[in-house]
Amino acid sequence: MADPDRTASLMTPSKLAQIKPKGVASPALWLTQMAADAGHLHVRRLGELRAQLQAQALLRDVSPLISELARLAEALPRLDFGLLQSRGWWARTTGKSRSAGAEFAAQFNQIEPIAAGLAVQTQALTNKEQEQATATELALLELDVEHRAIDKIIEQGTRWLYDMRTQLKTRQAAPADQAGQEQLKDDAARCEILVGRLKALRAVSSAAQQSHQHGQVAAGRRAALLQLLRHALASGVKDWQGRLSPLAAAADASSSASSVEAAMEAHRDLQLCVKQAVADCGQLRGQENALAESLAALGTQLEAA
Repeated sequence: MADPDRTASLMTPSKLAQIKPKGVASPALWLTQMAADAGHLHVRRLGELRAQLQAQALLRDVSPLISELARLAEALPRLDFGLLQSRGWWARTTGKSRSAGAEFAAQFNQIEPIAAGLAVQTQALTNKEQEQATATELALLELDVEHRAIDKIIEQGTRWLYDMRTQLKTRQAAPADQAGQEQLKDDAARCEILVGRLKALRAVSSAAQQSHQHGQVAAGRRAALLQLLRHALASGVKDWQGRLSPLAAAADASSSASSVEAAMEAHRDLQLCVKQAVADCGQLRGQENALAESLAALGTQLEAA
């Protein structure tokens, strides 16, 4: 909840005149300070939330995942299913069938650890993200609440300025002694202070809104990527291992295998899934870069405010 001492400048002039300042010798100085500090607590909280989101972003480096996905995407096409076609009588007589099967098994044995390592890494990444997702969601929610609170202060401040300037015009048209003239100057100056403050608050609110929007889009892309990793990619790797491992063992032993077509299908599915994951990682990285830039812009506006 906002400190009343920080928001008193946004009350109507009549209510404002009834408030007694605390610990300040001059009521005029107190009122001026209130105009200069409008939205102070909300600005400070936005700074804290910005720092939280930046810290959370540092824990979300998808570069290792992208590297592992790229390794698997490069390795999968090296598996030559054409080697399994050398199964005729002449191939068995000359030993070509056995050497081709052994080569196929060797290719699989080179790729399988990459797929297994990726599966382990994606599981660890999804577990870690589940722990961080709630904190990010709460930070984004509060970011939205704070910038909307500033918008309300801007609205209140605009009304205050209108009322005060209306009163100033009336007072300026009436005769006034020296003290009254000085009071008019002080009130007019206070209006100008609040004009500048509201301008700064508008810039802060706009930057915070941009950060909130980029944060939400990034969170959505992150959730979609995790869904892909947790389900499609995890099951794709498991199915690929389950289909290809016995096929490679049979090929190495020169024994017949009846699941070549199913293995080829699992291989194609995994390639497509890896390709999609690489694309999703690229989109997520782009959105996280946009979020980082918006948070940097928010920091600039917060410093000015």
